[in-house]
Amino acid sequence: MSAGCGASTDSTSEEAKKLPPINVQAGSLKSGFSTMERLVESAKKEGQLNVIALPRDWVNFGELIDRFADKYGIKVNELEPNASSRREIDVAPQLKPDVFDLTMDVAVSAADRFAPYKVQGWLDLPDQVKDPSGAWYGAYGGYMSIGYDPRQVKPPASFSDLQRPGYRVALDGDPLRSAAGFGGVMAASMRSGAPQPAQGVALFAKLKQEGRLTEPAKANTIITWDHLNAVRGAHHPDSWKVTIPRDAALGGYHVQAISKAAPHPAAARLWQEFIFSDEGQNLLQKGYARPARAEAMLMKGTLDQELAAHLPKAPGPPVLMTIPQTDAAKAYLKTEWAKSVG
Repeated sequence: MSAGCGASTDSTSEEAKKLPPINVQAGSLKSGFSTMERLVESAKKEGQLNVIALPRDWVNFGELIDRFADKYGIKVNELEPNASSRREIDVAPQLKPDVFDLTMDVAVSAADRFAPYKVQGWLDLPDQVKDPSGAWYGAYGGYMSIGYDPRQVKPPASFSDLQRPGYRVALDGDPLRSAAGFGGVMAASMRSGAPQPAQGVALFAKLKQEGRLTEPAKANTIITWDHLNAVRGAHHPDSWKVTIPRDAALGGYHVQAISKAAPHPAAARLWQEFIFSDEGQNLLQKGYARPARAEAMLMKGTLDQELAAHLPKAPGPPVLMTIPQTDAAKAYLKTEWAKSVG
C-alpha cells in the first residue's frame, strides 16, 4: 500500500517538473497554470480575494461567495456591496478590488484597467457579450420586466398599458444614476426593437402629471430587472407577478473583469473560473439570473432545468442596446428628464 502511494507521488512530482513555471498574470488557465490544480494551489497561497459591488441578495451572490470561500479555503473580502458600476472603477485605486462586476457600458469605457483573461468556458459565451481580447466578459443577464400586484391591477401586456387607471408605477431608482432606473425608461421607449428615449420620457412624464409615478414602497407596479421582480414574486406568490412585455424584450448583461492591479491575481482568476463553471452559472440561475453559458450548458445537459423553469417567461431573444445607443440615450435623459419628469 505504502509502496503504491510512494510511486504515485514520485510520478506526480515528475509530471509537475515537466510543467512550465506558473504565471499568475496569464491570460488563460492553460498558459498561466497548465492545470486547475495549480491555479487552486496558487490562489490558496494568496489566501484572500477582494470583491466589490456584490450585494449578497443580488442574483444569489451571497451563496456564490460562501461556496467559493468554503470550497477553496479563501477569505473573501466584500467591499462596498452597494456600489454602482461607475463607483467600482472610481474607488479601485483606493480599495484595490481583485475583480469587478459591471454593466457593459462601464466595462467598455474602463477596459484599459483590466487584465485580459479567457475562462475555460470562453467559447460558450455569446460574442456580443465579451471583449475579443478577454478584458471583460458577460456572466449573467436579465430582461427589463414589469412586476405587479394582481390583486390591484390587470396583467399589463405592454408598457403603454401602464397609462390606464389603477397603475401606481415605480422605477427602480433614478434613471440618471441607477442602471435599473435607466433600463426601465429605455424598455418603455422601445419601438420596433430600438430605443426611442423621447417616448420613454413622455410616458413617465404623463404618469407623473397624473400623480401615478411613485416610489417602490407605494407602488403596485415596479419596473426593474426580471430577477429582482422574480425574487419578490417567490417571496409573495399571491401578491406579486412578473411579466416581460412582448414588444419590449430589453435585456442587459453584467460582465466580469480582473483588475490589472489585483493584489491577489491567482485568486481573481480562480473566482472567474468558478463563476463561469457549471456550478457557478447554476448558482446565479438560482438567483433568477440568466447564465451567459446557458445555451451551451443546455446542450451539454449541465443546466439545472428545474431552476430554469422558475425564470420569468421571456418573449424571445433579448434586445441589447449598443454602446452608441446607450450613450445617446443617457445624454438625452441628462437634459430632458429633470425638465419633463423631475
